[in-house]
Amino acid sequence: MFVRDYMSTSPISIHSGTPILEALNIMKKNKIRHLPVVDKGRLVGLITERDLLTVTPSPATTLSVFEMNYLLSKMVVKDVMKTKPITVGPGCTIEEAALIMREHKIGSLPVVEDDGLVGIITQTDILDALIRIFGLRKAGTRLVLEVSDRIGALADILAVVREHRINVIGVACREKENQRVQIMLRLSTVEPELLVQDLQKQGFEVKSVS
Repeated sequence: MFVRDYMSTSPISIHSGTPILEALNIMKKNKIRHLPVVDKGRLVGLITERDLLTVTPSPATTLSVFEMNYLLSKMVVKDVMKTKPITVGPGCTIEEAALIMREHKIGSLPVVEDDGLVGIITQTDILDALIRIFGLRKAGTRLVLEVSDRIGALADILAVVREHRINVIGVACREKENQRVQIMLRLSTVEPELLVQDLQKQGFEVKSVS
């Protein structure tokens, strides 16, 4: 799964000279929290709703309304935007994009191709991708097994699933202690009883069925 499959294409963008209040209104109107900043077709920065709210005066300020409006009218996006934002290409995998966001503690990644902005992917897009990858909106069964960490363990499990003519919607694995692995299968059946019995007969430890 790649970024190009889940990114927002033709994202709303602004130029670096946009007043910060105008940028904030654009975000509120379009219900977005990240705006790429593009000058002359080139990505020069990224601004977030948090960036803008940080520079706007709090209700506790001692400034008058006139003074606040005057100060805000003088501030533009280039004064507070993040320059040289971290970007990815459309061919970047969803997993890599998620890792980049987590490691850098950021909520979005502008997507760039041939020096041009072609999209943006956010944490919400990543979550939507995971929901689709694991088929969470499809009817079916979530089956969790625990097995020894050995070559062919997953293949053996899937062979049993195949014998029952059940499709696998999604697979995830998690390493545990003592050379054990937990395997989660999303299956296209709402009647997994016979499959579970067969798996247990063959020595697989079924931890949960839901």
